[in-house]
Amino acid sequence: MTPLAELFPDGDYRFQLAMRRGEPREFFQPQDATGRVLAERARWLAAEPARHAALRPEGEPLLAEFAELCAGWKLTTEKTLLGLGAALEPDFLLLSPDATGAFCLRGGALCFPTGWALAEKIGHPLDFIHGAVPGLNAALASPIHQFLARLKPSTAFLRDNWGLTATDELNLHPARKLPPPDLPTGPDRLWLRVEHQALVALPHSGGVVFGLRIALHRLDHVARDPAAAAGLRRALATMPADVAVYKRLEMVRALVISWL
Repeated sequence: MTPLAELFPDGDYRFQLAMRRGEPREFFQPQDATGRVLAERARWLAAEPARHAALRPEGEPLLAEFAELCAGWKLTTEKTLLGLGAALEPDFLLLSPDATGAFCLRGGALCFPTGWALAEKIGHPLDFIHGAVPGLNAALASPIHQFLARLKPSTAFLRDNWGLTATDELNLHPARKLPPPDLPTGPDRLWLRVEHQALVALPHSGGVVFGLRIALHRLDHVARDPAAAAGLRRALATMPADVAVYKRLEMVRALVISWL
C-alpha cells in the first residue's frame, strides 16, 4: 500500500489523475490475515444485498469476464455478483462505454462505500457520478475519459483518495446516517480514511473494473509521521471551502490543522 506521506503531493491541494502501475492480482488478492474484512463483506451482502450489490444487463458480460480473470489469478472460482463480492476483499465496480463513448457504471459489489449509494449511481455516466464533487469534472472529466478509453489489459493503474471520518466503520453507506467529524473531538476519535483504487481493463469487452480497498489510520498515529502530518496539514489548509464541505470536514478542519 502507498506510504502515508505519498498520499499528499508536494504542493497545494488539487484534483489530479496521478497513476502508478501495479499488478491486478496483487491488488485483489487477500491482504487481511484476520479474515475480518471478508466476514464483514459477507454479513452486509447477506443482510442487505440490494443495497450493496447491483448489476444492469449491460454489466453481465463484464461480470463474467472479471470472474474469469479472478479464476485465472487463482483468487476464487465464484461467478455470481454476490459470490465475487463476498470472496474478494476489495469492492469492485464495472464500467463500460455507451453509444457516445461515455463510460457508465453497469454494476458492482460495494460493501464499503465512502458516503454514496450504488443504487443512485448505477446506469449513469462518470460525469454524472462525479458531478457531486465540486470542481472535479472541470478539472478531470476529459483526462479521465481519455485515460479509460486508452486503458490496456494486464496492468492495474493505481491511485489513492482520502478523507477524514469520525468512525472506523468500513461501511459508510448514507442510509446508515453515521455522523461526520464534529466538535468536540480529539485525534484519537478521527481517522484518515484512504481509498486505494485500481483500474483494470477487461481484455475482450472494452469494459473496466474499478477496484476499491479501504484503509483506516487513526489521526493521532498519522500525526506521529512528520512527513505525512506535514502533507495532510498543507492539503487541509489549501483545500477549497466547497470541497471541504463536500468531504464533511468543515467543522474540524482548523482544529486538525492545529494538531498537525
